[in-house]
Amino acid sequence: MKAYIMRKDLAVAVIGILAAVALPLRAQENPGALAKALGEASVSLDQGLKASESEGKPISGKYELEDGALQLSVYTTKGDQFSEVIVDNKTGATKKAEKITDPDDLKNAKEQSEAMANARLSLEKAVADATAANAGYSAVSVVPTLDGGKPVANITLMKGEDTKKVTAKLD
Repeated sequence: MKAYIMRKDLAVAVIGILAAVALPLRAQENPGALAKALGEASVSLDQGLKASESEGKPISGKYELEDGALQLSVYTTKGDQFSEVIVDNKTGATKKAEKITDPDDLKNAKEQSEAMANARLSLEKAVADATAANAGYSAVSVVPTLDGGKPVANITLMKGEDTKKVTAKLD
């Protein structure tokens, strides 16, 4: 009887962990759900990046579905601290800012910060230029990386359920 209860508890725990990991990923795997939710947003990604500057220098940003709700998340850096800033997608106001402590998120933030260290062009400008060059598309994410030692922004654009990825030089 004890073995059955322990297995059942383990199964519930595993299912809970898988659900927690899979939930934020579904937006990227289900562009239809993200596209539908984006219709509710009044704030563009570049506006969200600008709004987050009160918490530090933006180093990445994305629209995502979190617990079924649309969320605009921006990673920022100030000094040697990294924060995740949640920007209200209707007003552009900062809803909350939290220090990044998750090891994977912290690793990503450090890599993004390194890519932005030599950038001469802001993510805000790169996103605005990308959307201007792709009529009808909206930016849903921007992540800087180093390509051959040079900073670039990987930008994901959407028009309805159609997704397009573009790369912009940041130097």
